[in-house]
Amino acid sequence: MLGVFSSAVVTPPEELVAAGSRTPSPKTKVTTLVDRFVERTHSAVTVQIGDEGYMAYSHHNESVLQPRSFAVKDEIFCLFEGALDNLGSLRQQYGLSKTVNEVVLVIEAYKALRDRAPYPPNHVVGHLNGNFAFVVFDKTTSTLFVASDQQGKVPFFWGITADGYVAFADDADLLKGSCGKSLASFPQGCFYSTALGELKCYENPKNKVTAIPASEEEICGATFMVEAAPVFAAIP
Repeated sequence: MLGVFSSAVVTPPEELVAAGSRTPSPKTKVTTLVDRFVERTHSAVTVQIGDEGYMAYSHHNESVLQPRSFAVKDEIFCLFEGALDNLGSLRQQYGLSKTVNEVVLVIEAYKALRDRAPYPPNHVVGHLNGNFAFVVFDKTTSTLFVASDQQGKVPFFWGITADGYVAFADDADLLKGSCGKSLASFPQGCFYSTALGELKCYENPKNKVTAIPASEEEICGATFMVEAAPVFAAIP
């Protein structure tokens, strides 16, 4: 799957910008990236969302246990890859029918988050059990919401194209050709929301997420890690 969004939607992460600057490498523009995705997959579905970006997916080479899906509802676009173990209980929690699948469930969960503010976003993602990665774009508010499961079972990467678009995909090689070293694995157990403007660990939202520069031989230019909470000694 592939989701790419302009700098009007999401500010390119400073850590990825820095990674590309440390080891300059060839990049391409977003249109070339989208064209490359279509060429590499079969029967790809591609949607251009105005000037904000593109979302695309294909069932080519997908895992039977971690299928890809796409849905649009109420101007909310969602790409989802994986499977939720607790889909049945989540349907009940959000008052949805038994026919609702994972991608529609995530849209409904996002809507609940958006409309019931200040409902904590880490609670929404933390209730999802299973292997997954998803990209949600709310066109009405130009809000981007992205997350990966706690074990990182679904490969998920993000990077920056030559023209400053932030790209999310399950294929590192696809992004490498367009993002160069401005590329990293999206950290497992984390979410990124443009409403918050930062990357957060949904299990420990108070713990800072930092990027560690990677060596030149690695495909990614940085590795994002969740910092451990400080340990305070008891006062005798």
